[in-house]
Amino acid sequence: MTAGMSFGNSAPDASPYADEGPYGTPVVHKKAGLTRRGKVAIAVAGVAIVGGGTIWFQVHSAAVAKDEKEAAALQIQMKKLELEEMRIRNEQASSDKKAATASAEKIQAAVDKCVKDSSGQLDKGYGSPPRSAIVADCKQQYETADGSGMQAAGSTLDAGNTGGGGINSPALLGLVAGGALAVAVFARKGKKADA
Repeated sequence: MTAGMSFGNSAPDASPYADEGPYGTPVVHKKAGLTRRGKVAIAVAGVAIVGGGTIWFQVHSAAVAKDEKEAAALQIQMKKLELEEMRIRNEQASSDKKAATASAEKIQAAVDKCVKDSSGQLDKGYGSPPRSAIVADCKQQYETADGSGMQAAGSTLDAGNTGGGGINSPALLGLVAGGALAVAVFARKGKKADA
């Protein structure tokens, strides 16, 4: 008998090569999508990601809030220190100003006494010093004698004058160098003229 033909009541020959249908072996299509195990794995991963993200966000928010509080506290502390420093500087400046004023009054009293004592030399004749020369000599004598008052006045000026406005050292150095060069040139011309 040939394969695939049956006569009578005999069972058909079960051949592995026998066609199941007229068009060949039917193709079995599997259902598209994930298996049950895959769906559970994705759900667990999603819960872990969302839970971890939530915890991280809460920790991060707490850390940022803590940093902001510390920054605000530091800023307040810095403001307090600045105010304390300003108070100390103001006290120092007022005490220096009082000392400078007292010293200036002492110097002025000494200069006035010196001028009064030296007024007998005024207009005694030819060659006697004028009043302005006597005043200048007395000022020079007493202002250099009491240097503490000048130091106090200088520190008062330094404390009050925080900005620029004076002659800076490079400009002063350039001015001195230019003056020295001019003196040297004129001195040389003077030698040539004499020769």
